[in-house]
Amino acid sequence: MTGTAPVPFTADDYKARMDRAARQAADAGLAGLLVAPGPDLVWLTGYAPPAVTERLTLLVLAAGREPVLVVPTLEAPDAEKATGAPALALRDWTDGKDPYALTAALLDAQGRFGVSDNAWALHLLGLQTTLPGTSYVSLTEALPMLRAVKDAAELERLAAAGAAADAAYEEIRNVRFSGRRESEVAADLAALLRRFGHSQVDFTIVASGPNGANPHHEAGDRRIERGDMVVLDFGGLKDGYGSDTSRTVHVGEPTEEERRVHDLVREAQEAGFRAVRPGAACQDVDRAARAVIADAGYGEYFIHRTGHGIGVTTHEPPYMIEGEEQPLVPGMCFSVEPGVYLPGRFGVRIEDIVTVTEDGGRRLNDTERGMVTVD
Repeated sequence: MTGTAPVPFTADDYKARMDRAARQAADAGLAGLLVAPGPDLVWLTGYAPPAVTERLTLLVLAAGREPVLVVPTLEAPDAEKATGAPALALRDWTDGKDPYALTAALLDAQGRFGVSDNAWALHLLGLQTTLPGTSYVSLTEALPMLRAVKDAAELERLAAAGAAADAAYEEIRNVRFSGRRESEVAADLAALLRRFGHSQVDFTIVASGPNGANPHHEAGDRRIERGDMVVLDFGGLKDGYGSDTSRTVHVGEPTEEERRVHDLVREAQEAGFRAVRPGAACQDVDRAARAVIADAGYGEYFIHRTGHGIGVTTHEPPYMIEGEEQPLVPGMCFSVEPGVYLPGRFGVRIEDIVTVTEDGGRRLNDTERGMVTVD
């Protein structure tokens, strides 16, 4: 099962994104945006260089000006094939030439620019040397909500990725856990994600017994035993958009305490979901989920934020955490994933991807959230 192929993005889609980004940059008081290879460049233009090298590739966006993509000459043919290429101008440079001088001619010599987070220091320093009057700020700091609000086509892809992750979970419930290494179950999960249409697997956390108390445990050689609680957290990219879901299963029958903690996390996850509505602050989602756990006396064991955004990457703004006052807007997508982690004993996490609707929220994951036992 891979589902039907999504409707492709068009050159007009990419043009609209570039125009919006340039306008937001101007509204933020920036002279423009400088976007290096990575998720932002793919989202804005549809172009992913065949390999990320030391050669400068940079998209220059500024309000009222045509977008320009600076590329090495040897990669220009690939750039010209990108879906968004008709909406921008290409400026290529050959080895032995100065790419910073070429780029500098496109920039305000005294301007302040937003720079994509994964730009190389090598290139930023090269621009600073050529244009010492310029200054820079990270794109996440300057425009944290640039990719946060998804359009209908993006939501469709995120929903399909979520459904694929759900299908993988339904299958993994049927495999044997007891007596197998965490790494073996993680390999099963990765294979299932690919089978259900993922082109990229970003993580397959399988944290059994005391390892479950580490939210970012790397699946290792520990053999899963009967009586273990097992946290499963997995996701990746399908058709360019992310999935990320967590469920906690039990090998054999759980104890009364294990059931109680699992039910508590499920209640907290439900409270976080019910707090999702347009106009609410991101921190309201965190507060709602955290209050349930704190009121039950487990507050010190909920040791991470309640959620993170998702889109062309599996972790991006906005973040559901105390102090984040960004209002929720229809089209935002993020995780709601409270957890309780008891050191040396076990952990529980339950996670869905949620999108903000006009009157509330909609889950993009819908597998069983109650206690599930496995063999």
